[in-house]
Amino acid sequence: MPHSKEVMVGIDMGGTSLRALVVDGENQILAIEKDATNPALKPDAIIRDLAGLVEDVMRSAGVKRKRLRAVSIGAPGAVDPVHGTVHNAPNLRWKKVALRDKLEALVHVPVFVENDVNVGVVGEHALGAGQGAQELVGVFVGTGIGGGIISRGRLYLGSRGAAAEIGHTILLVDGPRCGCGNHGCAEALASRTALERDVRAAIRGGEKSLVLEIMKERGKERMTSSIIQRALRRHDPVMTKVMKRAQYYLGILVSNIVNTLDPECVVVGGGIAERLGEEFVRPIRQTAYGYFLRRHDASRVKIVPGLLGDNAGSLGAVVLARQRLKEAA
Repeated sequence: MPHSKEVMVGIDMGGTSLRALVVDGENQILAIEKDATNPALKPDAIIRDLAGLVEDVMRSAGVKRKRLRAVSIGAPGAVDPVHGTVHNAPNLRWKKVALRDKLEALVHVPVFVENDVNVGVVGEHALGAGQGAQELVGVFVGTGIGGGIISRGRLYLGSRGAAAEIGHTILLVDGPRCGCGNHGCAEALASRTALERDVRAAIRGGEKSLVLEIMKERGKERMTSSIIQRALRRHDPVMTKVMKRAQYYLGILVSNIVNTLDPECVVVGGGIAERLGEEFVRPIRQTAYGYFLRRHDASRVKIVPGLLGDNAGSLGAVVLARQRLKEAA
């Protein structure tokens, strides 16, 4: 068990924002601080911002600096958790950045680095919708689609640390081109980016929609999860049609995951799931169950929305750091 007085800082590092939590030994959140990410800055400047955010959130929590045991970060892109290196984070324009070593030199405590979706899945498994499951898969739907696998109660990384790139499962061989270069990936069919592409294409094709009007009302240039929610609540026909198609493909994705890995639980997270909850997940579940190879007890596989929202990644980063400190002891 962690010492009752120790605290850790967990950071969810996104392409547009940083979210840091101070968490005590009982996983209680003592303070939260947020800051913008500026991808135009060089990596060293962003890492200095991370160090400053650690100091800010510790100050907000009213906790003495000497009680800080470690800092743990969920970073976007391809991460080497053993060496704490971010190999490639396109949204940050990072390549081969030694995040762990550089940040440790500034904060003077151990630093752990893991992929952002992996830590989100660890958070939901340990403290959220997946508690108690030994076999779990997380599907996080946002700008892209990311995943994470828990096997025998532990995060599964694969032979190269690259497991669970489920957003690049090909569901439609001649489908739309994905950012990875392939065609018909789940990400190209059902991510928020895909939803916006399809809505805009329908509007250009002459279909009537309120989406652009809602975006203008809200001062948004991109179709965020809140815009999607407002359009659905106003029964926008284009948004309803596009969402239904995305949910269908997500259901096919989940059925493929279950037929391959047979988890006890699939947690659907990310911004859209956080906004819409069961309304978003129900059609995904219904489609997935229909494509299970083993259908007679399909309901034994729970397909549920995440519970931790924006805190999933930061909390999961702390949980993972505790595990790795214990292993190193």
